[in-house]
Amino acid sequence: METTLNGPRASAAVGDSGWRYLLGGLRTAVPVGSMAQAADVAALAVGACGDDADGHLALDIRPGRVLLILQSAEHAGVTTLDVDLAHRVSAAVGGLGLRTEPAIATGAPRSVQLLEIAIDALDIASIRPFWKTLLGYADEPGHEEPTAALVDPFRQGPAVWFQQMDVPRAQRNRVHFDLCVPHDEALRRIDAALAAGGRLVSAERAPAFWVLADREGNEVCVTTWQGRDG
Repeated sequence: METTLNGPRASAAVGDSGWRYLLGGLRTAVPVGSMAQAADVAALAVGACGDDADGHLALDIRPGRVLLILQSAEHAGVTTLDVDLAHRVSAAVGGLGLRTEPAIATGAPRSVQLLEIAIDALDIASIRPFWKTLLGYADEPGHEEPTAALVDPFRQGPAVWFQQMDVPRAQRNRVHFDLCVPHDEALRRIDAALAAGGRLVSAERAPAFWVLADREGNEVCVTTWQGRDG
């Protein structure tokens, strides 16, 4: 029977095979040498998932890599079936002498990640229709309340979610990025950002999220599944 998994269970179930759990989905990449090889990897992944591919697998194919995402469309999260599919895909890719791994490519500056845009709002229900219509987005699967996040139905753009505010904030941006990274990648990414001129605003809620800012005070949250999903 298909069971939805929380963050710790999902992460532990796939970590050794090169997949990473990022906020409700499993992600990995397969470095390839050409678009033709990328197409071969994609075909193998679809074949490994079989009839479950349509409801669980998403692909992004580029000349240098194939990005693979597994998430149950029905459950809007990672299930035991997604874990099984991840292992099947990794085994199939291994048959080509390739491997699933968090890094986009050997020596790449970043690993797999998930970018979200957060909008501070006093009345979320009143502004959400504007963003939904403007972006051509849809309700997050499984969450149709008037304050739920919005997602790109083609999974190309970042998700947009709304942060409830009690009073207006003056002299501060009200739109910020949330960058979800693998739990074992966060500190390296933060250190690199600080070395590049950023500053740490708060680590009070780490490892769920750290708040960083550029030299002009524009903020970004670096997030992981840890500390939020027990």
